[in-house]
Order: sequence, then structure tokens, then C-alpha cells
Amino acid sequence: MNQLAEASQIAHQVLDSIKRVIVGKERAIEMSLIALLAQGHLLIEDVPGLGKTTLAKAIALSSGCSFKRIQFVPDLLPSDITGVNIYSQKTGEFEFRSGPLMTQIVLADEINRAPSKTQAALLESMEEHRVTVDGVTYDLSRPFFIIATLNPVEYHGIFPLPEAELDRFTIRVTLGYASFEQEMEIMGRQETRNPIHDVVAVTTPEKLIFVQEETKGIYVDSLVRQYIVSLTQASRQHQDIVLGVSHRGSLALFRTSQALALIRGREFVVPDDVKELSVGVLAHRLILT
Repeated sequence: MNQLAEASQIAHQVLDSIKRVIVGKERAIEMSLIALLAQGHLLIEDVPGLGKTTLAKAIALSSGCSFKRIQFVPDLLPSDITGVNIYSQKTGEFEFRSGPLMTQIVLADEINRAPSKTQAALLESMEEHRVTVDGVTYDLSRPFFIIATLNPVEYHGIFPLPEAELDRFTIRVTLGYASFEQEMEIMGRQETRNPIHDVVAVTTPEKLIFVQEETKGIYVDSLVRQYIVSLTQASRQHQDIVLGVSHRGSLALFRTSQALALIRGREFVVPDDVKELSVGVLAHRLILT
């Protein structure tokens, strides 16, 4: 088995593990894994009670990575996320107490229930994979993946995400309501026990890093690159769009196209990969008139 086939097999093992917990929603599950393989971050937006947190937990447990959950609330402080220096009477010095960001997969639950100042504490970690506390920088472990759940803007008690933070999420997905048959299956699966409790790691962080590195090696032809740039350029010139896609958005579409090709077992990206991912990668970066 060559390295590409091995990487694709690992990716499918993770996909299959998540599907044992989430009924239907194959598209959202695949998009979630693509964000992880592209070394980006995932934003799951939908109304409460549709499985956003369950999906995030399933991804973390299946990957074998260390996992922490942050419940965002209005009185959450930036130091509650990044960590804080506390004076120790024993040593007479300040000691750093790490926050929940010091892990591999972070679930930022209901991220828009915290004010912008607290949300901004995530920016450095999302872009540079490190945090700075009182002038000291701490590197984060690999792989590092933030999964944020977001309530729709029409709900009470929420703070809109700043454009700079939205732009750092590689992909945004929505789950939507299950069909009649799917909801019946959900009830059947959870009749005696929640299937999330039976999820076991199907890979390791080291293997996941291997898959991420293999993703970078997927070939992207110059014509496909031109297609990506043409899409993002067009968004900046459209009369109905105030803020178009950033350069970070172009790179996100490039990386996620490589990840999709790897999952499909191909050594190269085709234009349909770009087309298939464009809404999930680009839509949340646009501001309309």
C-alpha cells in the first residue's frame, strides 16, 4: 500500500467512526473531516438540539487526540481560555496555569454567547497555533483543531462573530433537521444508550499528522489554481458584495480541495472538487450589501 492509499484509508476509518454516531448528514461529516485534514478550523452553525456538539465530540474521540470543551458564556474571560499566571507562595514565583486551548482538539461550544473580547482570544491560536500570556508565547500541540458551534443570529443573548474571526474558520457547515426516517433511527439508537459513549479512537495523533502532510502533497494543476483565484477575485468585484473573499480564503479553498481529493483516493485535484467546496469555504467570508 502506498502512502496516499494509507492516508485515504485512515481518513475513511475516521469517517466511518463518526457515522456510527451521527445519523445521515454524510456531507457535513465529510466537510468536517476535510477541515481537519486541511489543518484548518470548523464552524458548525445551526439551531440548538440538532447534534452540533455530538458531531464535535465524535470527531475528537475518533481521532484519538486530546480533547477539551469550552462552554462560552457572557462572563467568560480571555484568560479562562488561554491560561493565567498565578503567584505561588511555595516558590515565590508566578506559575503558568494552562487554559483549555492547550490541547489538540478544542470544542468552542456556543462561541457567539461570549463577547468579542473573549472570542478574540482565539485568533492567535487559530492562525499561528500558539498563545501569548503576559508576554510569554506558548506553542500548541499538533494537530490543533478548533470546532466551534454557533447559534443563528436571530437567537437571543448572542454576540456576532467579528469578520476577522469568521475568516479564520476554514469551513462552515450546517446540519439541518433530520428526515422522518432518520429521526426514527436516532430514537432507536439512543433508546438504551447514547452511541457517543461507544466511540473509540480509530487512529492516533501521529497518524493524523501523517495524513495532513500527505494532503499537502496532492497535485493541483495551474489551471485549477487559476479557477480558485478567479472565484475569489470575482467576489471582490461583485456589485452586491461589500467584503469579498480574502487571500486566506483562497488558500483555504486550495487546501480543502487537496483534502477532498485525498479522501476520494486521488493524487490530484479536479475542478469539481473546488466547485463542491466553494460554498462551505467561501460563503461565511462574504458580506453582502
